[in-house]
Amino acid sequence: MTTAAPLPVYTVVPFVAMLLAIAVCPLWVPHWWESNRNKFIVALLLGAPILALYLIRRPGALVAMGEEYVSFIILLAGLYVISGGVLLRGDLEATPQTNTAFLALGALLASFVGTTGASMLLIRPLLQTNRERRHVKHTVIFFIFLVSNIGGMLTPLGDPPLFLGYLRGVPFTWTFRLWAHWLLQVAALLAIYVVWDTRLYAREPIAALQRDRAEIEPLRLRGAVNGLGLGCVVLAVAFLHEPWREAVIVALAAVSLWRTPREIRRANGFTAYPIVEVAVLFFGIFLTMIPALELLRLRGGELGVRQPWQFFWATGALSSFLDNAPTYLTFLALGQGLGLAREVVDVPHVILAAISVGAVSMGANSYIGNAPNFMVKSIAEEQGIKMPSFFGYMLYSGGILLPLFAVVTFVFFR
Repeated sequence: MTTAAPLPVYTVVPFVAMLLAIAVCPLWVPHWWESNRNKFIVALLLGAPILALYLIRRPGALVAMGEEYVSFIILLAGLYVISGGVLLRGDLEATPQTNTAFLALGALLASFVGTTGASMLLIRPLLQTNRERRHVKHTVIFFIFLVSNIGGMLTPLGDPPLFLGYLRGVPFTWTFRLWAHWLLQVAALLAIYVVWDTRLYAREPIAALQRDRAEIEPLRLRGAVNGLGLGCVVLAVAFLHEPWREAVIVALAAVSLWRTPREIRRANGFTAYPIVEVAVLFFGIFLTMIPALELLRLRGGELGVRQPWQFFWATGALSSFLDNAPTYLTFLALGQGLGLAREVVDVPHVILAAISVGAVSMGANSYIGNAPNFMVKSIAEEQGIKMPSFFGYMLYSGGILLPLFAVVTFVFFR
């Protein structure tokens, strides 16, 4: 059988256009972009040329990518549905120690229930705890840093790019190698936060602090059985292969929907909109990125990105403004195209670590770097917290995270 001729470079245009649409449309036409139907139209229009090309050229590539897409969406939907059945409510005293404990717990949970699941589980009780305080904005920003992004680094369940790596052959337990990268960033951010929050806590009005102490309500957990479901998802991903893995996750999600009281999901603001949005956008992403991945595998060495620090910053820079899952796959393919030592899916461990840490961590650099970022911002604003603008948020992330990433580069990737 003859090998198909190399693809022309212009076949990556739909992929670039898809990523630009995700980055620009929420800012340019926000009301129009809110509709999942409109997102699907964009995904379909951009994906149609690639679909036609590969139906003629190599239909097997479409089948393989379709299988990855289905596995990817089933995992995200399963985690979203099951975590949406867990309701944590209460109002603790909003001291710096309490807030830091929330952030630390979220950073740990994110690796096991996903950044979206951990964010949706903890953001409302954190805001409820801080409702008497005047200075809350910085707490939400650090929550996005830690819970919605960097915390999800230790397992393939934590963040979508790591699960895609798992589907591409990265062993489930490989991400535990990133514990030092995770610990350094989490510890540094928690240390910065506790100093920051302590200073602002001292500036809170006395009346607000008295009201905070008077209105304490113990934390209450409902839907705890869904925690068992989340544990079963972890086991399914770790020990089962397709299609059994997907069948078990679907069954666990169905049981969660059946057994969880509706008032729990209503209290969580649970709707199908976020997961439909993810499914629609990733339909376009998975389809349009096929030629981009193929070209990178064949010609990746020509780009000059060869050192671990280059992979870390290149992956992270794109993950800051584009979706970090396709960015991860793009640079994974680039690493494979270098023809370096074959260690994990044909990519050296240090380069795979640089790609993984860059994709997960730098999704925190902007509101559009990772899906939970905007969700957390919206929930905070619903509670009356005035969050920074798009570029205002980047002043925080640039001032806090970029120096931290420079330290990560020096310690791990120089």
